[in-house]
Amino acid sequence: MYQGACILKITDLKLDARIAVPERTKDKKRKTPAPVKTIARIAVDAILEKKGRNIEVLDVRGVSGIADFFIVASGDSDIQVKAIVASVRANLKEKAGEGPWHTEGTDHYNWVLMDYVDLVVHVFLPEQREYYALERLWGDAPHATVDETGDASNVALLKD
Repeated sequence: MYQGACILKITDLKLDARIAVPERTKDKKRKTPAPVKTIARIAVDAILEKKGRNIEVLDVRGVSGIADFFIVASGDSDIQVKAIVASVRANLKEKAGEGPWHTEGTDHYNWVLMDYVDLVVHVFLPEQREYYALERLWGDAPHATVDETGDASNVALLKD
């Protein structure tokens, strides 16, 4: 063994295949009191604005303490994923005054995660979405498929 080497045991790590976002803690708070369903509708419409595909809304309140809702969507290229992410960010800032608490994946735009505390938006390239299969992983959660020709007002899970 090397002098001064730090050994990390697997048991020291808190690994859970279901963890797709940072844990919700007391210091993790949204910037505004806007209802989560409101910001989720804004996010869905922002995704549709950039022609995001295969949009799913998952109500994870009953199966997770991580967030209340996940939105999962696909873009056909890293450029489209980048445009979708920019649209979600700009629309939530403009219409709700909300910014992400945490963002990951903007180095390659294969899978971008935008954590708005009680809403997490995942935007994938199709290959990564199929591989990680979040919809299957969170299969116990109620979910709704968004009609790509409609808008967020048609999503039953997001109605007040």
